[in-house]
Amino acid sequence: MLALALNSFAQDVNKLIQQSDVERVIKTLASDDMRGRATFTPDIDRAAQFIESEYKQIGLKPFPGDEGFRQNFSMTRVTPVKTLVEINGKLIPADSAFASSTATTLNWSNNADVQVVKLAAGKDFRTEYRSYRSSGKNMLILVDPAFTAFFNRIRDAISKGAVSNNLSDKGLVFVLGNHDNLKSFAVNYTAKAEQLPLFNVAGIIPGKTKPNEYVVFSGHYDHLGILKPVKGDSIANGADDDASGTTAVIELARYFKNLHNNVRTLVFVAFTAEEIGEYGSQHFATTIDPDKVTAMFNIEMIGKASKFGENSAFITGFERSDFGPILQKNLEGTPFKFYPDPYPDQDLFYRSDNASLAAVGVPAHTISTDQIDIDKLYHTVKDEVSTLDMSNITATIRAIALSSQTIISGKDTPKRVPKLQH
Repeated sequence: MLALALNSFAQDVNKLIQQSDVERVIKTLASDDMRGRATFTPDIDRAAQFIESEYKQIGLKPFPGDEGFRQNFSMTRVTPVKTLVEINGKLIPADSAFASSTATTLNWSNNADVQVVKLAAGKDFRTEYRSYRSSGKNMLILVDPAFTAFFNRIRDAISKGAVSNNLSDKGLVFVLGNHDNLKSFAVNYTAKAEQLPLFNVAGIIPGKTKPNEYVVFSGHYDHLGILKPVKGDSIANGADDDASGTTAVIELARYFKNLHNNVRTLVFVAFTAEEIGEYGSQHFATTIDPDKVTAMFNIEMIGKASKFGENSAFITGFERSDFGPILQKNLEGTPFKFYPDPYPDQDLFYRSDNASLAAVGVPAHTISTDQIDIDKLYHTVKDEVSTLDMSNITATIRAIALSSQTIISGKDTPKRVPKLQH
């Protein structure tokens, strides 16, 4: 009987999740017409309109409390206007200094409340940078030239503006170069602050008998927009990152609406602003009671075969709950298998949109196939539809559909993950 039931589900999933639909959706989201779907641009609005049209055609209902499929909110973007830094009375070149702050002004001159830090060669730039940002202090960070590539990358990103819920009077100022004999410093920084709109796109299929228990399927639909041209191409299409995940969300919505048998309420949400700080998912987490969320399937970059080969994907935070084992149990008898995250050093569990709900105890995990350690197309203009394996995307979507069945039916409830301690 179990074999017959599995075979029936497999036939349904192969019939209802078609590769032709997958290709149509992802080609639209990652087309040049979308211009990379950058946050705060008309391009992401076009992407949202397309997702809304798909939700309407499928027959989803708006998320409770929303008038339509958009979850509208706003945040403050602070864009640098002027950054002047002097070390020992000498002006630092403009390309060798930047400020990371949501303040509109910073005026330092040997201030006692400014901590001077040396980021020496041999340290982990990413780890140190995170610790600086979470310190809540004014800091002048002297960066060893060994980190020039990291320095330039962050400087260029910050030049486009920092986003926050609140303005601050604190900041981090980074200076590149050897400044071993620091006797004095001065900083004169000004920035422009503006309130700008953002919007997730969310829809639901109400549960039959447990409507107050939610299962979330999500992916982010924003990307990087326009980058420096490479061989005449400046559009970062974001086909794998994360048009592939957003396509999965749409196709799963179509599949479960056709099945019409979900016991729990299903939420399908395309998040905005993941690339600039996961702000869309952070907002979403304020609109839903985490105690009512049974599980979250966040889908990020499923465009190519994983390091484990075809018919495989990995789950971040696999060891934090029994979410993964439940999914794998539901796939017994199929060729597809889920694996634990093979890249623990990348800290992927808290680097995607599952993090906001995972932090408050929800079994919220990201499913991916990306070989992040060797992916040379990640965050480049070469992340295009032509580089994707459509059969891999389709197989992964079908596997998620099958593996989630007992959670959607109310039979299985994954264990909660440990809450993030602040």
